[in-house]
Amino acid sequence: MPLPDTMFCAQQIHIPPELPDILKQFTKAAIRTQPADVLQWSAGHKEYVELADLEQKWKNLCLPVEKFRALLQLDPCEDKIEEIKFLALGCSMLGGSLNTAMKHLCEILTADPEGGPARIPFETFSYVYRYLSGLDWDISASDTESYLSSLKNSIDSRKDGMIGLADFLRSKKENVENLEKKTQKT
Repeated sequence: MPLPDTMFCAQQIHIPPELPDILKQFTKAAIRTQPADVLQWSAGHKEYVELADLEQKWKNLCLPVEKFRALLQLDPCEDKIEEIKFLALGCSMLGGSLNTAMKHLCEILTADPEGGPARIPFETFSYVYRYLSGLDWDISASDTESYLSSLKNSIDSRKDGMIGLADFLRSKKENVENLEKKTQKT
């Protein structure tokens, strides 16, 4: 059955106050980049923030500047950083371990209600996991890819492309248990 023709007025449509700024920043980035295919470019568009702006916001929150500089020493950059990478670095400072950092990231980025499964898109999870594991010299790229592949296989059956805390916390525990079993056999 077709939907009835509905008239909307400005009061019925909620436009988030930050939308104009998001569109402005996106448009500026598109003009600077001049992509041949705007749709494909927008799918891979990463939001960068100026370090000076971040530092000012940090100071406005009365956070210690030394912590900000220590955070940036984890992955030194010139004058800009991807927002998601800055968030990942912050989560890693909070967590102490890669797994705990990923737990914090999921809890921050999720659209699930408080106390829910804290799901985020697997693409976001794997991008950040690769980034943070790449900063850890004890984790090889092959171990990272193997781990992400096993996670992807375990969540593919749901077909929603989302990963939650239970998916990777359980998987990490199972991997440790399997490693311990292999060690005990030798």
